[in-house]
Amino acid sequence: MSLTPTEGWHCLHVFYRFDRMRFRTLGPAERADGCREFCDLLSPEREGGPIRMQTFLVMGHKADFGIMMLDPDPLKLDAVHQDLLFGSLGPAICPVWSFVSLTEVSEYLPDEARFAHRLEEEGLKPGEEEFRRRLSQYAKRLEVMRRQRLQPDLPSWPAYCFYPMNKRRLPDANWFLLDFDARDRLMAEHGESGIAFAGRVTQLITVGIGLEDWEWGVSLWARNPQFLKDIVYRMRYDEASARYAEFGPFYSGYLASPREILDRCRIRE
Repeated sequence: MSLTPTEGWHCLHVFYRFDRMRFRTLGPAERADGCREFCDLLSPEREGGPIRMQTFLVMGHKADFGIMMLDPDPLKLDAVHQDLLFGSLGPAICPVWSFVSLTEVSEYLPDEARFAHRLEEEGLKPGEEEFRRRLSQYAKRLEVMRRQRLQPDLPSWPAYCFYPMNKRRLPDANWFLLDFDARDRLMAEHGESGIAFAGRVTQLITVGIGLEDWEWGVSLWARNPQFLKDIVYRMRYDEASARYAEFGPFYSGYLASPREILDRCRIRE
């Protein structure tokens, strides 16, 4: 028995709000200790911390800041959350939303055999040089794509957005009653829309099925906030989205260090 996934990592998104009234009741020493503890705890370079961790400011009233963490050990992720609430600033920090998930390789990412079949559908024959060249190139990319989905590096692009989603189970639009080929075709179309934003937006989709109220969580990073709007708008027109997807609350903001979060939220020693 083990808490470590057979492949991939645990992922935790948590969003918080500062209680300013409670913060004002803290004494000078508690404020100073709390701000120092906050920055130390949420430092991505902290020894013994999660393998991957990012912090970001959240725009609007839903939250003040958020944390995204990944690690093979789920208790490491929960420890950050518990230590944050138990620290000197804990009385002034209120969790407002969270999403528990796992990294995964989507079943719609073609393996070499399925990619070879697609090449044949394009009219290429297995013995041809072009067929072998493209299949070899894809095999090399596939290894990288699998690793980035299971053990991702988190980009440092400044604009960030997270939202959960489900696939619908309506009488006339039930994703789970479609056969695999139909779902694969729809997701291929969806993927083509995303490829158009390469170099401007990158994403990580984690799975919450069996762990959360929502089935998937989508994390987006962009070089500019406008690209977040553009890609979500464009992909809403794909049938996989327009007909079969339901979306939860959006949390958008900007990558920020723990110190920048405190400064922006006026939480000062």
